[in-house]
Amino acid sequence: MPDHVHILIGYNVNQLIPTLVENIKTSSNAWINENRFSKYKFEWQKGYGAFTYSRSQLDDVIKYILNQEQHHQKESFRDEYLEILKKERHQI
Repeated sequence: MPDHVHILIGYNVNQLIPTLVENIKTSSNAWINENRFSKYKFEWQKGYGAFTYSRSQLDDVIKYILNQEQHHQKESFRDEYLEILKKERHQI
């Protein structure tokens, strides 16, 4: 998608998510700029969203990611993200 990326990853629960995201952003940022995949200097946005899933949800998460283009024709990323945040706020 032009305005966001999904990364499905299994990770060591002893690793902090902010550290993991920083490592991903730093290394991919360098790789994109070194290989000149953009005519402009590439930089990630400051924020990120991280969501957990259970093994039983893995197939659904993969399908969701693979169908982003069709999915966001019906609902924008921004609207969907705000709705997720709203739902999560009520579950706390």
